[in-house]
Amino acid sequence: MRNAQGGGRGHVIVGADEASPVITDIETHLRRLGFDVTVIGPPAHQDMQWAQVGRRVGELVASGDAVFGVVACWTGTGVSIAANKVPGVRAALVTDAQTAAGARRWNDANVVALSLRLLTPALASEVLDAWVSQEFDPSEQENIAQVEPTPTTSTQHG
Repeated sequence: MRNAQGGGRGHVIVGADEASPVITDIETHLRRLGFDVTVIGPPAHQDMQWAQVGRRVGELVASGDAVFGVVACWTGTGVSIAANKVPGVRAALVTDAQTAAGARRWNDANVVALSLRLLTPALASEVLDAWVSQEFDPSEQENIAQVEPTPTTSTQHG
């Protein structure tokens, strides 16, 4: 793991299945926004596949070790699926700032999944700015409760 101190807004876990300059840009941008950042996976010289990265970021977010997580792979889909297997994680695959804002506001998403194929440093900054600018809308709590795992679904599909 690579840890970079940022500030007092909380701890964020960033994970990717390949080393990419845009992951370094994400880390730097989050630090500028005042977050402490830990990077996992190949960008931190750890041999991890997309499934391991997604699950590990999800575990750290669900345990409360991070205020949110950022995961990335070539499409963003694999890490999103892996993170969503962790109870308490609501990972959203986003490709633009509006989707990121909506995922936080209406879906109470706590992990943002990104496509390394589509991501540029400018787009990453826009997505993260939109993500951190939103608070969950409490009127959506009933909807969120409907997608939380139940004891029956977690044993059948776990």
